[in-house]
Amino acid sequence: MNAASYFVDRHLDEGRGERVAYREAGSGREMTFQQLAEDAGQWAGALIRAGLRPEERVAMLMLDTLEFPSVFFGALKCGVVPIPINTLLAAPIYAAILQDSRAVTLVVSAELYDAVKPALAEAPHLRRVVVIGGAAPDGTQSHTQFLSGAERHPTAPVSSDDIAFWLYSSGSTGQPKGVQHVHSSMQATADTYGAHVLGLTEDDTVFSAAKLFFAYGLGNAMTFPLAVGAKTILFAGRPTPSDMIATIEAEQPTLFGGVPTLYAAMVAQMDRTGAPRAPLRRCISAGEALPEDVGRRWQALTGVDILDGVGSTEMLHIFLSNSADNLAYGTSGTPVPGYDVRLVDDAGRDVADNEIGEMLVNGASAAAGYWNQREKSRRTFEGVWTRTGDKYERRPDGRYVYCGRTDDMFKVSGIWVSPFEVEQALASHPAVLEAAVVSARDDAGLEKPKAFIVLETDAPPDLEAQLITHVKSRVGKWKYPRWIEIVDDLPKTATGKIQRFKLREMEAS
Repeated sequence: MNAASYFVDRHLDEGRGERVAYREAGSGREMTFQQLAEDAGQWAGALIRAGLRPEERVAMLMLDTLEFPSVFFGALKCGVVPIPINTLLAAPIYAAILQDSRAVTLVVSAELYDAVKPALAEAPHLRRVVVIGGAAPDGTQSHTQFLSGAERHPTAPVSSDDIAFWLYSSGSTGQPKGVQHVHSSMQATADTYGAHVLGLTEDDTVFSAAKLFFAYGLGNAMTFPLAVGAKTILFAGRPTPSDMIATIEAEQPTLFGGVPTLYAAMVAQMDRTGAPRAPLRRCISAGEALPEDVGRRWQALTGVDILDGVGSTEMLHIFLSNSADNLAYGTSGTPVPGYDVRLVDDAGRDVADNEIGEMLVNGASAAAGYWNQREKSRRTFEGVWTRTGDKYERRPDGRYVYCGRTDDMFKVSGIWVSPFEVEQALASHPAVLEAAVVSARDDAGLEKPKAFIVLETDAPPDLEAQLITHVKSRVGKWKYPRWIEIVDDLPKTATGKIQRFKLREMEAS
């Protein structure tokens, strides 16, 4: 039940060896399914030759290049546990992850080496650093040297319940945690969201702006296309709106995966320059709830709807989603076939329609637990149910409406306020590109909404009054922000989630 058998080896048996599996945007480098199998086998052989044993960890601090799937599946082939790591972190966080994971090998893109170098001296378990591309700095080894002469290793038999890989959570509320996934998890997401929502075939071309190092991007650019033998476009750089539009135009994908922040910025640019010409048939979004206005503007510009969904690192990918034949902007849709969800109150009781509760989810892709975080594992994984930390409301039609993170909710005049609801109202104003809402205390010590906004256009003199009136008319008179602060950008995780806890910390200081 080795995941590499299903996602890599199977394609050779089914005659897809000469088909292109991956293509790098910009460089034009390509990799066939045959080459992927051979390269993964050679990485597996090199890891074994270097002394790595099954269940030891190899950290991957890598850009989205052809080498990423080769390293990832090479590790799986020989029973070593790969750990893709966020490429946008600071050295102290890298040091913490390397210490926590006890990784014995680090594979790092040359462009990222300087960022992680200060952390290497604080990683006592690390025995080897392998550098992808460029000259190998002192004390490291180039990947060509590491692979040279290594024999291809066959795919090792494992249990479906063996730990396959880890992902460190994005840390939207604090330090990242090591989330452990088993070999059957990837196929579980392919058989559910991949099959029922995406409906990919081997004739599709997939392009994910979301990066491979986190769960959403890993599914978009590895799990789902490899499950059916489709082609994937990789983009190594930062996903700016202009680069994403240009890449869609150049590479002609049929599926595009982004996050709400990126979609909002792309819509703003396309309003000025026009939409790319491409055969898109599916666009998907996750990371944070998609504002209704952004979805409608994207559809008007491209002719394609965005299927907004909800997933988590703990569940590996999306378990609640809109679909092509069941779409309602402003909602997160309905449970993906194969998943069950519940909404519960603080006492663990199920809540009725139109009431707010925390979402719990049950599905085969759930993580085995957090590494070295027993208490957090016990609080999150309750039997077959996984707590998401998200507050939702279920409408009578069975669709779910996002209300915010459990820690982000607050009451005004005794009534729950969803920051996301106010943010959607603010973002629907033509002058606002993005908004984040947190609680702040007034002179009487009572909690009230405060908004941080990023402008899309120049602010009119009466913008604050306009926004207050706009919010009151859309979501209720008591929910309007009592304070509005204009900022250049909002703090976010690499997955595009707004880090409201950082805004609350700013308020507290």
